[in-house]
Amino acid sequence: MSFRYPLQKIVDLKGSEKSMAEWEYAASLGKLRSEEERLRELHEERRGLEDELLVAAKRPTPLTELMATERYMQVVDARIRRQNEGVRVAEDQVRKRQGQLTDKMVDEKVWLNARDRALERFRRDRLAKEQNELDEIAIVRAASSSSRR
Repeated sequence: MSFRYPLQKIVDLKGSEKSMAEWEYAASLGKLRSEEERLRELHEERRGLEDELLVAAKRPTPLTELMATERYMQVVDARIRRQNEGVRVAEDQVRKRQGQLTDKMVDEKVWLNARDRALERFRRDRLAKEQNELDEIAIVRAASSSSRR
């Protein structure tokens, strides 16, 4: 007689939910990394514009060119602000997904522990039954050997 846990489908479901939460967490981490990379690129672009402006200021440069570079720097600054918000949103999403993953892991562990306890009860009951059968065999043998004498 083998052990069959009646709530195994729930244990399997909890494992699947945990796997899904792991995927969602990994996806949110990937999104955060891409948002941070885009922010880094914008900061590099901003530094390049600053360098360009410094070089242009050291040589005779038309005022319109300096103003155009300055306006573009303002555009890049606005994009940096929006990208900072995107990074913040991605960080919030990572924290949310991490919390969900933690909850799913705890939930799965609870069900796995319940199954393990049921398996232990099953083994204990089976051993007790086997011991009772062995005791009964020993009693029958003892009775039959005493009756032969």
